[in-house]
Amino acid sequence: MPSTDLDDVADRLAVALSCSDAGAWARLDQHIRAVLPWDEHVVPPTDTPVTATALALALCGPDGRTREAALSLVGASPALLPLVVVRCADWAAPVRNRARAVLRAEVPGLAPVHLGRLTAVALAAGDRLRGGEALELLTTALREGPAVGVTGLLDSEDRRMRRLAHRIAVERGLLSPARLAVIASTGHDVVVQDLCADAALAAAGGEPDDSVLAPLLRARLGRVRAAGVTALRAAGRPGEAVPYLCDRSAVVRGSARWVLRRTGTDPLPLYRAVCADADAMPPDAPLGLAECGDRATDADTLWALTEHPRPRVRASAVAGLRLLDAVRSDGAGSERLARLLDDTSPRVVRAAESALAP
Repeated sequence: MPSTDLDDVADRLAVALSCSDAGAWARLDQHIRAVLPWDEHVVPPTDTPVTATALALALCGPDGRTREAALSLVGASPALLPLVVVRCADWAAPVRNRARAVLRAEVPGLAPVHLGRLTAVALAAGDRLRGGEALELLTTALREGPAVGVTGLLDSEDRRMRRLAHRIAVERGLLSPARLAVIASTGHDVVVQDLCADAALAAAGGEPDDSVLAPLLRARLGRVRAAGVTALRAAGRPGEAVPYLCDRSAVVRGSARWVLRRTGTDPLPLYRAVCADADAMPPDAPLGLAECGDRATDADTLWALTEHPRPRVRASAVAGLRLLDAVRSDGAGSERLARLLDDTSPRVVRAAESALAP
């Protein structure tokens, strides 16, 4: 093997050992197979110390017998256990079986941080054929191990690891309803936010208190706010859904209407009253009116609001007219709306273009 290729492998191994990218190990495996000649079979000695680079080459080389023999040496180099996880999906059955036996033997003694790192590698290699067994083994260890082994992974930089850790934490009941609500409100991963919002409400029981509802209602993600709005009915606080009738998110507006209707309040008169006060009107109120209004009754209100001084209100009114199909139903509607193609706000122009499209 040329020395330049050997140095390259050593550099890639150093990167994999030092970085938090779990996929680096699978890429190292692929790189070694690409540069190592198929007729180069080097079995690492068993009676002398082996360098990490030499062992990595043996674990990822083209010859199955070399890979299988190298697996017996990983116990002395635990830093290379991620390559054992990769070998658990090996195309050669003897190598796979040996790798899985090594992994089963090593898992009980792993510190939580190392268990999390191996699980991340298994997740990154999960697309490989036959890679599911290693992932199942490591996931089971997380489910049955110390709680700190799971909670310590909630902020993992690896997205798949972070999502798995939250799922296991929810399954094991490791997080309080209040903390779940805060994660749902402040997180940046929509999958985790949805999971934690649902789990917070489920864990809170039939009457969620303000420690759960308040974070959900102020969340950035519309689906999380919608979960909080929907829960207002179970909490006996349906009147607090009224401000969310004009939320920027359609799913939140729909949830607010559902809560009010289930408690005997028709949201349509509320929308009409809000839209009648042009100065204090929330910008998305016209769209909310269109979502539950009537074209014959409410189209004139929306046409008037297309001249509102605030661009967001104008854009919302145009979108509402489109929703009510009021542009085509009005003989002069297209001409009236075409004037907004020269509006100073790009938001309004986009809404007008959408409404005028065939």
